[in-house]
Amino acid sequence: MATPTPITSALDRAGYRLTAPRQALAALIADQDGHFTAAGLVAAARSRRLGVGRATVFRTLEVLEAIGAIERLDLPGGEHAYVGCKPAHHHHVVCSRCGRTSEIRDADLQRVVRHVARQTGYRVDEHRLELFGLCPACLAGDARPKARKS
Repeated sequence: MATPTPITSALDRAGYRLTAPRQALAALIADQDGHFTAAGLVAAARSRRLGVGRATVFRTLEVLEAIGAIERLDLPGGEHAYVGCKPAHHHHVVCSRCGRTSEIRDADLQRVVRHVARQTGYRVDEHRLELFGLCPACLAGDARPKARKS
Protein backbone atom coordinates (compact mmCIF):
# COMPACT_ATOMS: atom_id res chain seq x y z
CA MET A 1 0.00 0.00 0.00
CA ALA A 2 1.17 3.53 -0.78
CA THR A 3 2.38 5.91 1.92
CA PRO A 4 -0.64 7.62 3.54
CA THR A 5 -1.23 11.24 2.60
CA PRO A 6 -3.54 13.71 4.35
CA ILE A 7 -6.06 13.01 1.56
CA THR A 8 -5.98 9.21 1.94
CA SER A 9 -6.18 9.57 5.71
CA ALA A 10 -9.24 11.84 5.37
CA LEU A 11 -10.91 9.39 2.97
CA ASP A 12 -10.22 6.50 5.33
CA ARG A 13 -11.59 8.40 8.37
CA ALA A 14 -14.74 9.29 6.40
CA GLY A 15 -15.28 5.63 5.50
CA TYR A 16 -14.42 5.81 1.78
CA ARG A 17 -12.59 3.00 0.04
CA LEU A 18 -8.99 3.79 -0.88
CA THR A 19 -9.18 2.75 -4.51
CA ALA A 20 -6.15 2.92 -6.79
CA PRO A 21 -7.51 6.01 -8.65
CA ARG A 22 -8.15 7.82 -5.34
CA GLN A 23 -4.66 6.97 -4.11
CA ALA A 24 -3.17 8.21 -7.40
CA LEU A 25 -5.12 11.47 -7.16
CA ALA A 26 -4.14 11.88 -3.50
CA ALA A 27 -0.48 11.60 -4.51
CA LEU A 28 -0.97 14.17 -7.30
CA ILE A 29 -2.65 16.58 -4.88
CA ALA A 30 0.15 16.08 -2.33
CA ASP A 31 2.65 17.07 -5.05
CA GLN A 32 0.95 20.41 -5.67
CA ASP A 33 2.66 23.61 -4.56
CA GLY A 34 -0.20 26.01 -4.03
CA HIS A 35 -3.63 25.72 -5.54
CA PHE A 36 -4.51 23.37 -8.38
CA THR A 37 -7.31 22.91 -10.88
CA ALA A 38 -9.33 19.90 -11.90
CA ALA A 39 -8.04 20.28 -15.45
CA GLY A 40 -4.47 20.36 -14.11
CA LEU A 41 -5.06 17.09 -12.26
CA VAL A 42 -6.56 15.51 -15.39
CA ALA A 43 -3.52 16.59 -17.42
CA ALA A 44 -1.07 15.36 -14.76
CA ALA A 45 -2.85 11.99 -14.52
CA ARG A 46 -2.78 11.67 -18.30
CA SER A 47 0.90 12.62 -18.60
CA ARG A 48 1.84 10.13 -15.87
CA ARG A 49 -0.37 7.47 -17.49
CA LEU A 50 -2.24 6.79 -14.26
CA GLY A 51 -5.39 5.57 -15.99
CA VAL A 52 -7.54 8.08 -14.10
CA GLY A 53 -10.22 9.67 -16.24
CA ARG A 54 -11.74 13.13 -16.15
CA ALA A 55 -15.00 11.94 -14.55
CA THR A 56 -13.08 10.19 -11.76
CA VAL A 57 -11.11 13.37 -11.06
CA PHE A 58 -14.28 15.47 -10.78
CA ARG A 59 -16.12 12.88 -8.64
CA THR A 60 -13.12 12.54 -6.34
CA LEU A 61 -12.80 16.32 -5.98
CA GLU A 62 -16.50 16.47 -5.00
CA VAL A 63 -15.95 13.79 -2.33
CA LEU A 64 -12.79 15.47 -1.03
CA GLU A 65 -14.55 18.82 -0.80
CA ALA A 66 -17.52 17.24 0.99
CA ILE A 67 -15.28 15.67 3.66
CA GLY A 68 -13.26 18.87 4.12
CA ALA A 69 -9.95 17.52 2.77
CA ILE A 70 -9.84 20.22 0.09
CA GLU A 71 -11.55 23.56 -0.40
CA ARG A 72 -12.59 25.23 -3.60
CA LEU A 73 -11.18 28.70 -4.19
CA ASP A 74 -13.01 31.20 -6.36
CA LEU A 75 -10.15 33.02 -8.06
CA PRO A 76 -10.44 36.72 -8.99
CA GLY A 77 -10.57 35.89 -12.71
CA GLY A 78 -13.67 33.73 -12.23
CA GLU A 79 -11.93 30.36 -12.45
CA HIS A 80 -12.07 27.76 -9.71
CA ALA A 81 -9.12 26.06 -8.07
CA TYR A 82 -8.64 23.79 -5.08
CA VAL A 83 -6.28 23.66 -2.15
CA GLY A 84 -5.62 20.89 0.36
CA CYS A 85 -6.84 21.80 3.84
CA LYS A 86 -6.92 20.86 7.47
CA PRO A 87 -10.42 20.18 8.80
CA ALA A 88 -10.47 23.13 11.25
CA HIS A 89 -12.29 26.30 10.18
CA HIS A 90 -9.89 28.68 8.45
CA HIS A 91 -9.49 31.00 5.49
CA HIS A 92 -6.88 31.38 2.76
CA VAL A 93 -4.49 33.97 1.48
CA VAL A 94 -3.48 33.19 -2.10
CA CYS A 95 -0.57 34.55 -4.12
CA SER A 96 -1.91 36.00 -7.36
CA ARG A 97 1.40 35.43 -9.12
CA CYS A 98 2.71 31.98 -8.11
CA GLY A 99 -0.42 30.39 -6.62
CA ARG A 100 1.00 29.64 -3.17
CA THR A 101 -1.62 29.46 -0.45
CA SER A 102 -1.48 29.90 3.29
CA GLU A 103 -4.17 29.06 5.79
CA ILE A 104 -5.16 31.81 8.19
CA ARG A 105 -7.23 31.46 11.34
CA ASP A 106 -10.50 33.27 11.87
CA ALA A 107 -8.93 36.01 14.04
CA ASP A 108 -11.53 38.72 14.59
CA LEU A 109 -13.68 37.77 11.62
CA GLN A 110 -16.26 36.09 13.85
CA ARG A 111 -16.87 39.45 15.51
CA VAL A 112 -17.43 41.03 12.08
CA VAL A 113 -19.84 38.22 11.12
CA ARG A 114 -21.89 38.78 14.29
CA HIS A 115 -21.98 42.53 13.54
CA VAL A 116 -23.19 41.87 9.97
CA ALA A 117 -25.87 39.51 11.32
CA ARG A 118 -27.11 42.13 13.79
CA GLN A 119 -27.01 44.86 11.15
CA THR A 120 -28.86 42.89 8.45
CA GLY A 121 -31.11 40.63 10.50
CA TYR A 122 -29.68 37.58 8.75
CA ARG A 123 -28.72 34.44 10.61
CA VAL A 124 -25.26 33.76 9.17
CA ASP A 125 -24.74 29.99 8.99
CA GLU A 126 -21.31 29.97 7.42
CA HIS A 127 -18.74 32.24 5.87
CA ARG A 128 -15.63 32.03 3.74
CA LEU A 129 -12.87 34.54 3.19
CA GLU A 130 -10.21 34.43 0.50
CA LEU A 131 -7.53 37.10 0.31
CA PHE A 132 -5.41 37.58 -2.82
CA GLY A 133 -2.10 39.36 -3.18
CA LEU A 134 1.62 38.65 -3.50
CA CYS A 135 3.47 36.23 -1.23
CA PRO A 136 6.78 37.27 0.40
CA ALA A 137 8.84 35.40 -2.22
CA CYS A 138 7.09 37.14 -5.12
CA LEU A 139 7.36 40.50 -3.38
CA ALA A 140 11.10 39.90 -3.03
CA GLY A 141 11.34 38.94 -6.69
CA ASP A 142 12.46 35.40 -5.85
CA ALA A 143 9.59 33.62 -7.53
CA ARG A 144 8.77 33.65 -11.19
CA PRO A 145 5.18 33.38 -12.28
CA LYS A 146 4.36 29.71 -12.64
CA ALA A 147 2.44 28.38 -15.56
CA ARG A 148 -1.19 27.99 -14.63
CA LYS A 149 -2.37 24.40 -14.72
CA SER A 150 -5.66 24.74 -16.52
